[in-house]
Amino acid sequence: MDLSFWVAVTIGLLSAVHCLGMCSGIIGALTFSLPADILPHKTKVFPYVMAYNIGRIGSYALGGALVGGLSGQFFTTLSPRIGYTILQWLSAGVLLAIGLYLAGWFPKLARVEMVGRPFWRRIEPYGRRLLPVTHPLQALFFGGIWGWLPCGLVYTTLIWSASTGNAVDAAWLMVGFGLGTLPATLTAGVLTSWVARLARSQRLRRVAGLTLILTALGTLIYASLHDHRTHVSGHDAIRVDHGYAT
Repeated sequence: MDLSFWVAVTIGLLSAVHCLGMCSGIIGALTFSLPADILPHKTKVFPYVMAYNIGRIGSYALGGALVGGLSGQFFTTLSPRIGYTILQWLSAGVLLAIGLYLAGWFPKLARVEMVGRPFWRRIEPYGRRLLPVTHPLQALFFGGIWGWLPCGLVYTTLIWSASTGNAVDAAWLMVGFGLGTLPATLTAGVLTSWVARLARSQRLRRVAGLTLILTALGTLIYASLHDHRTHVSGHDAIRVDHGYAT
């Protein structure tokens, strides 16, 4: 696992408060729709909630595979060298935006979720048709649909995953993000409360945000140096080709 995967896990973990606000109502609708003989027993409810989360994370992975595959195809067709450079700058720019958002300095980032609302209005009714949930497989499909719920951090991380330029790598990055959100969405018990307190810590969020900002700046510096080296080597190659090399 490379560093990007763990960065994605961290972003998901620190989005706990946002996840609880958006997903708690959905999980509540799922659990309260369960048969009366299952609802009072947490051990029986757990497989349904787990299946929901597997479906949700599966939809993240599918989204990552789609944008990663498309971006890789597009930028390779454009030009492998130019495409690589664009992907590097895209990765840095999105990481910078997420870092600023987590640190509390760029709250308007959440507006990116408006992009997905037209698509969500089309598929949301199919999710409601799965209620009441009577089988874990049904909960799996329920989570698979509700995983497309418009969410600024999910969409931004999805854009970041596109910068991998590869379907598998992008899907794996989104799985990391989904796993990071898992503690906040699995239960409404002690673990979730602890994660929520952790995510509310302004000091921790600023440290995480600054770390992502520094990572983004490092990526930008690397991309700039790579562009410079490519330009110099290309210029030298032209000189050799014209017989100007000494």
